[in-house]
Amino acid sequence: MSTALDSLLDLLDLERIEQDIFRGTSRSAVVPRVFGGQVAAQALVAAGRTVPADRSPSSRMNSSRGDPTAHSLHAYFLRMGDPGAPIVYTVDRIRDGRSFATRRVVAVQHGQPIFHLSASFQTYEDGLEHQADMPPAPDPETLPTAAEMLPRYADRFSDPGMVDRLVEARAAVDLRYVDAPPFATVGQPREPRSQVWFRTNGKLADDPLLHVCMATYVSDMTLLDSVLLAHGRGGWAVGDVVGASLDHAMWFHRPFRADEWLLYDQESPSASGGRGLGQARIYTQDGRLAITVIQEGVVRVPR
Repeated sequence: MSTALDSLLDLLDLERIEQDIFRGTSRSAVVPRVFGGQVAAQALVAAGRTVPADRSPSSRMNSSRGDPTAHSLHAYFLRMGDPGAPIVYTVDRIRDGRSFATRRVVAVQHGQPIFHLSASFQTYEDGLEHQADMPPAPDPETLPTAAEMLPRYADRFSDPGMVDRLVEARAAVDLRYVDAPPFATVGQPREPRSQVWFRTNGKLADDPLLHVCMATYVSDMTLLDSVLLAHGRGGWAVGDVVGASLDHAMWFHRPFRADEWLLYDQESPSASGGRGLGQARIYTQDGRLAITVIQEGVVRVPR
């Protein structure tokens, strides 16, 4: 396991300071604010630690027993987070039903809410089955790693330290672009679709909540790339757009492990009013649809 992954796992291991109150810290990000995927993953950790064992999030790692699974999360990013201050997560136990449990989490810094999460957890049960087919994608092992790919585009960034910060921010996760990322094709509008493969840079424990939260963390890294591609924009690191996540939703469908290859197939159906929408499906390498993700963010051209 990499040192960076160890650090990320420590970040997700929240301190319980009361029965339903938790405290987390932050790590440095590419921009001077808390990374949205971090606060979403930490909030889901807090929610999951208050849920009865038969409804906690799971990748159904022992699916023959019918283990429980996460159902969904819906989140709003309210204020920019301060990476130098702790984040307090307060969990409301909204409902514990026979099949579903619902939790609401508010993340607070400096006395103000910065993030709000609603999450639903379901006891696993058999039911009707169908799914969208996995799209074609190359073998992830044939694609360059972030550390191999990013230095090729160092001239795209006005900040000479940007490549190192991007590599550091992704050191815990092996994330590989199928096609050129937005910052590689600035000024060349393309179809608003993108794909990346990802997995953690090391093996994870068989803690079901951990795998779901790790996928939540990664889901905020590249989803709005497809918005940028449609307009030939390079992104926040290039500086030709400014923006931030507004809201984020995920539905967990089938078993997966975040330490095994997952294909993140992303597209943008719309951008308007200073906002861009991304939607995506995450597949296991053998073609099972594991997660659906939708996110909207502020995407503005600097004046």
